[in-house]
Amino acid sequence: MVVLATLMSLINQVSGTPYIAGGDSPAGTDCSGLASWIANAASDRPVWGDRFNTGNEEGALLARGFRYGSAPNALVIGWNGGHTAVTLPDGTSVSSGERGGVHLGGPGAYQAGFTHHMFLPMPEDVGDPPPRRAAAARRAAATAASAGRAATAATGSGRRRGSRAAAPAGSRIAAAGRPGNSDSVTNAPAYASIDRSECV
Repeated sequence: MVVLATLMSLINQVSGTPYIAGGDSPAGTDCSGLASWIANAASDRPVWGDRFNTGNEEGALLARGFRYGSAPNALVIGWNGGHTAVTLPDGTSVSSGERGGVHLGGPGAYQAGFTHHMFLPMPEDVGDPPPRRAAAARRAAATAASAGRAATAATGSGRRRGSRAAAPAGSRIAAAGRPGNSDSVTNAPAYASIDRSECV
């Protein structure tokens, strides 16, 4: 899926970056910044500079073409008043603020404490991405790579202090417990180590 490849390219570029409250650059972000970036990339918006937070997430997602609930093979974002996370169309979950900065894995949009869910239907893979989306993805990847090199040079090593290696790209949450087309979650796995006091 072209859109999925674009999203994974963005996520791989920022995976392992630190949690930065209110962050909106490839150097790091918080949970809602990451959800913003992914929603922006999926809806043909500039990735950086147009972020939302958990207080205005519903309106921001509606403006990006998201619908209420969840659906199979869709980009799903779940949230409550203090945290948000994403599950990609292939089931890969991604978040920031759980175990530190941006990483793959965990329960994603289907966390037991999430009271809201919205989804963006994803088109089937029909060939090359539209030129605008492809160009935006290339710019985002180049900017993220440049920021990563600068952070590496600033720390003097290939790894930032306190960062973790990213989970394998194939990380997925179990299909069991995924909600249907409703805004409620049942049997979703809990993620006990989330420090929601840092999420905005």
